[in-house]
Amino acid sequence: MRIGLTLPSFVEDPDVAIQMALAAEAAEIDGVFVYDHLFRRGSDGTRRPALEGVALLGAIASATSRITVGAMVMRSWLRPAASLASSLASVARIAPDRVKAGIGAGDSESREENESFGLGFGTLDERIKQLELSVKATQGAGVSTWVGGTNSRVVELAAQYANGWNGWGLDLETFSRLANNLLTTTASSSFEISWGGLVAMAANDEQAAEKVQSSSQGSEVLVGRPAVLAERFIRYRDAGADWVVVGPLDSENLANAGYLGEVRTILATK
Repeated sequence: MRIGLTLPSFVEDPDVAIQMALAAEAAEIDGVFVYDHLFRRGSDGTRRPALEGVALLGAIASATSRITVGAMVMRSWLRPAASLASSLASVARIAPDRVKAGIGAGDSESREENESFGLGFGTLDERIKQLELSVKATQGAGVSTWVGGTNSRVVELAAQYANGWNGWGLDLETFSRLANNLLTTTASSSFEISWGGLVAMAANDEQAAEKVQSSSQGSEVLVGRPAVLAERFIRYRDAGADWVVVGPLDSENLANAGYLGEVRTILATK
């Protein structure tokens, strides 16, 4: 199993994300992933900034030399398919064989962002069609494409056209069911299945729990010291996950790279 870390994308200064990527590479984590939003709302409703996904991905690709760089996920509705494919191909030229582009159709949380910038939201049918166009356009661009989402049509699209799939925030039972369906339907022997979700990690369980208590997140967060998280991730590995992509609640905390490096070391022995 490979381990990925989401970078702090909702900041003003891109160096915050770049430094986290360098720390992850130093900790021998397998991959780092950027989000793709126009803005986000904080827990108190305030509007947070967001670094543009492709631009940040290019900066991370240029700053690093070994680690996989990816997106979790690029929302196909934001860009014409040809434009997205061309942008990702340019990142792949900067980081050959290191780019994994998650692409998704967007969900209800995307509506405010899209409509604020006059992009519209589209129907589910329209968004899935755009997702299909984007995935097809990106094939052959030097990028490994993962489709993100749990809608049955999106999962089917992943099996048919993509190089992999991501299930974000899924409980073990649901993830296992969808992963098994994909493994029996995809024709690709190299198809990658990944789980992604929020975590609170620290040197000990008590400190990790304090991070959850000080946030607005609920029971969907995985909590604990590296050894505890490793045991949780093993369950997802046994359910079919080739990758686990971790989104820390305290995304700007450089210590998280070290904790996740410890998780990776533990997993390598089991």
